[in-house]
Amino acid sequence: MMSRSQCLAVLQSIIRAFGMAHGAIMVSPTPADVHIAPLLLEATYHADFIHEFDRHQFVRQCPLLTRFSQSILPITWDLMNEAQMKDSDTWPDAMRDLMLRHGLVVGVICVFNLPNGKRYVVRFEGDRPPLLLHELNELMMISMELFDHYNALLCAEMDSVDVLSARELEVVRWTAQGKTSVEIGQILALSDHTINAYMMTAMKKLDCVNRTQLVAKAIRLKLIQ
Repeated sequence: MMSRSQCLAVLQSIIRAFGMAHGAIMVSPTPADVHIAPLLLEATYHADFIHEFDRHQFVRQCPLLTRFSQSILPITWDLMNEAQMKDSDTWPDAMRDLMLRHGLVVGVICVFNLPNGKRYVVRFEGDRPPLLLHELNELMMISMELFDHYNALLCAEMDSVDVLSARELEVVRWTAQGKTSVEIGQILALSDHTINAYMMTAMKKLDCVNRTQLVAKAIRLKLIQ
């Protein structure tokens, strides 16, 4: 079984092979999602791109979102193709400008539906000519193989994860809402030192190195909503 680092290395090699700039393996967004950061499982995007994307809550305005739920075929776009842009749903000008600034001109999204109802996507974006049909077919097959390995890794992680206590879950939920240790302590009538202790225990159980990773993994594992 591949490790996370190996899956990321394969993702990066695919990006280079197809002349793309960035790529990601992520949970498929739903209409309830506000930010893209917690959905990204493995990604090569710059932090400032993700920050600006989420600051504007573009995940809710993305014209590709409805297409995720309607098709299992690869989804492509070309921001420089005016005819294609007119035929698709409206792209917010600020979102289009952000993507162009980061060289995300063309892209392809491969959608994967699991038997348990979960949906994931593997996406690639860059500043290159649109993919030819044979390239698209090849990229789809490679993405399927990569996601098969990654899904096996996700299943293994879920099987091996330690159960968080009720108090640890409570602390993680408040952290996901942007509360600091001091604020959570005030809410739960506990000291911030106690909150930090619960946080450290939760991070150790979920094998995380910081709060952001902890929240993202807790959401991915459906431990919190």
